Amino acid sequence: MVRASSSISEPSYFILAALLDGPLHGYGIIKQTAKLSDGRVRLAAGTLYGALDRLAEQGLVLADHQEVVEGRTRRYYRLTDHGVHALQGEAARMEQAARVVTRRSQSATTTPRLA
Repeated sequence: MVRASSSISEPSYFILAALLDGPLHGYGIIKQTAKLSDGRVRLAAGTLYGALDRLAEQGLVLADHQEVVEGRTRRYYRLTDHGVHALQGEAARMEQAARVVTRRSQSATTTPRLA
């Protein structure tokens, strides 16, 4: 399968989407990602932090702040402006691609097909 370089993987897409409402810590991102994807994307901690590192390298997310809860440090992440624009662009790209298939599928059901 060939993937366009400008597209965002499904886990990264939902990680970015999880951060639309504001900064979240790792566990919050994991829970929100699962919720937004209807359970399709279930991230292990190692997978999440690897993805966050890549997204940070691309300038899409930033470490926002930290807090200590019950002796453990929670690092919060937030979207950058570039991250918001990249997420919106990916959503538009997927929407356009879905429209192509939807239109073609609708016409295929109304047009007789040769066997």
